[in-house]
Amino acid sequence: MKNRKRLYTVIISIIVLLGFLATSLIGYFVARSSISERLQQEMLPLTSDNIYSEIQRDLLHPLVISSLMANDVFVFDWVNEGEKDPEKMESYLSQIQKRYDTITAFFVSSKTKNYYHPTGILKQVSEDDSADAWYFNAENSSQPYQINIDRDTAEPSRLSIFVNYRVIDKKGNFIGVIGVGLSLLVVEELIENYQQRYGREIYFIDRQGQVMLQSSKYSKELHIQNKEGLDKVFLRILTTPSSSFSFDTINGSTIYLNSRLVPEFDWYLIVEQVNDPATEKVENALIVNLLVSLAISLIVLFILYIASRGYQGRLETMATKDKLTGATNRQIFDSFFIQAVARAKRRNEALSVILIDIDHFKRVNDSYGHQYGDYVLTTVARIMNQHIREEDVLCRWGGEEFLLMMQDCSKNEAVRVMNNLREAIAIHHFDYNGKKHQITVSAGVAEYQQTEAMNQLIARADISLYKAKNDGRNCVR
Repeated sequence: MKNRKRLYTVIISIIVLLGFLATSLIGYFVARSSISERLQQEMLPLTSDNIYSEIQRDLLHPLVISSLMANDVFVFDWVNEGEKDPEKMESYLSQIQKRYDTITAFFVSSKTKNYYHPTGILKQVSEDDSADAWYFNAENSSQPYQINIDRDTAEPSRLSIFVNYRVIDKKGNFIGVIGVGLSLLVVEELIENYQQRYGREIYFIDRQGQVMLQSSKYSKELHIQNKEGLDKVFLRILTTPSSSFSFDTINGSTIYLNSRLVPEFDWYLIVEQVNDPATEKVENALIVNLLVSLAISLIVLFILYIASRGYQGRLETMATKDKLTGATNRQIFDSFFIQAVARAKRRNEALSVILIDIDHFKRVNDSYGHQYGDYVLTTVARIMNQHIREEDVLCRWGGEEFLLMMQDCSKNEAVRVMNNLREAIAIHHFDYNGKKHQITVSAGVAEYQQTEAMNQLIARADISLYKAKNDGRNCVR
């Protein structure tokens, strides 16, 4: 018994320690996951939204300028006059460029396909020239304007943001594309500003994954497929309008990344962060929690050890025995039955159960009170325990019902034993506080059959019990 108590103490100790350890680890991983999720779902997208909002704000000014140009009476009149004086258009574009401090201003006529610039006619756009695709895209577009990033026709080495505004006359006829250019330096400065402010890497990639705008950390020819960690997820970035995820690198770092498509550029804005400073604080908190948990565990185990010495036996009794009769309770009977069936199969022995019901017990309660009824239940259980073997299991099954399981006992032998029990109860005088009453019981016997479930076996015993009651009670069937 002492060895069993020690074993129980060790088991409980392990469970308590594991419980505190599990709680600390679960709290750690939940906090880490929460931080990671917040970084992916809130913080990085918020940075991306802020950058996108500022880009839209910076684009608003050239968009308004281009809109004014597309609705300028001068443009309509000059085109209607047959574009006879190119110097007038060149002068007009030059004034726009100086007044609004744009890097360029242009107009392409749908009739002549001339590309007008403050410095003169630069070229004639052609469908055969891929560099002129922007014009024909705007011409065939249903939208009033398009924004694209392209090489400046006047200075091919320079990438610029162009607002291409469709010019429509009063009759609804398309007469050309007009607009201004914005320096990409504005966006580059925005990237540098946000990188310094938030400590996150920010860059733009095109539809093929080529890095188009970045900080000095990246080379001009970098493709995200060549960046450590991104080689496994770059297809996911390029096939979804927006996404947020994290991944681990070879050196053990965790990279958190958010991507979103900027439709004005047809580029993806990438915001990434390597590791999260908050994670280090969570790891330090985990170590503290483990130390505190260990100290609390030792205190709890010491108190448990002191308390268990006096109450362990009582707890075991409460857990397995019916409080009133001392018989096995119904909750623990399942395990006894499983063990008995295993033994019967292993030894090829018979196994029988007897369902016992005290006759007219309700009448006893109604006539003599519940205290007397409790006395009858206790006495019947005591008499049966006196007449059964140590390996037999007596269980209180219901209010006035008992279930007796007998190992290595056939149905006929169980009927004989039960008749002896029935007679012993019938001849006993139940005397309580001067009140005398004769008690009888009825019983149903069933023998276990192979592959039979417990509820099936007890159901057959219950049918036999009803037969006993229908046959006048105080009998065994």
